[in-house]
Amino acid sequence: MVVCRGCMWGSMSASDRAKRGKTLRELIANGRSAARADARGRLARAKLRHAMVTTLPDRLLGGVLMRRHLQTTVSLRERELLVPGWPAAFDGIRIAHISDLHVGELMPVGRALEVIDLVRRGKPDLLACTGDIVDLHVAGCEPVFEALGSIRAELGSYFVLGNHDLLDSVRRVLRLSRSAGLVTLRSSAITAPRGLRVAGVDWSSSIAGNAALVRRASFGSEVPHLLLAHNPKAFREAARLGVPLTLAGHTHGGQVSIRARGDAPRAARRGSRLKVGHYHDGASHLFVTSGAGGWFPLRVNCPAEVVSLVVRSAPAK
Repeated sequence: MVVCRGCMWGSMSASDRAKRGKTLRELIANGRSAARADARGRLARAKLRHAMVTTLPDRLLGGVLMRRHLQTTVSLRERELLVPGWPAAFDGIRIAHISDLHVGELMPVGRALEVIDLVRRGKPDLLACTGDIVDLHVAGCEPVFEALGSIRAELGSYFVLGNHDLLDSVRRVLRLSRSAGLVTLRSSAITAPRGLRVAGVDWSSSIAGNAALVRRASFGSEVPHLLLAHNPKAFREAARLGVPLTLAGHTHGGQVSIRARGDAPRAARRGSRLKVGHYHDGASHLFVTSGAGGWFPLRVNCPAEVVSLVVRSAPAK
């Protein structure tokens, strides 16, 4: 039997409708309260991690770690990517890829603005920000969003949320990105000027969660040309769908590596970690930046970076 819920509502007495409405409001309020409590818990855990891996070691060493960290440079790294399936109409475009600023103690606002100026000097055709602009707190980050929004890119400036952007107040982050003129892609897709299809996904920690978000951010029968994700795990589903290029961050490259990484693309084998650099799975390609900021004040063989990517169409193999 098919039941019309609207008819059921209309047949209720006024008192029954009032009770049902009160119950629904209570459920919504309880859900919001639980979400706020969970967010506060995540922020508290992030603050504890920061204290253990940054504040405490730095104080034990008399501030040496922080001083050295703030004296190191963030480099503008230029790469050319040959991508089968990349549209010929956009052969040679320059994408500025910036990720993981983590504006806060390890990335003061002034330093972040200098990093963004590096991006501006690269004169990108498209700006891709793959999350974690914020480290712990949104307060004080306004100039950073404004600076990102001031970069003029013909094909648009795009932003996806990282896990740290969710810690303090995602509403404020979204408001700042919107007022700065960044297009925030929340598991959604857009057609950029001249027909480039760009999609972006929200944060998820799991392969399955990322796969669901990638499927949601689709053009139906037409896959995106470019996918932005904070978590490189989104590449697994992007490659299955045939997305030519995915850009991601999040890993910081581990920040410490035994040896410097090479530039040759590596096969993204099942079960392998997509840590940093250029990967491919068939004709689909992934670039994971080591990011501009840090979790802790130390990098070894994994320099902080913003990346200028020149994307070239390559014949399919």
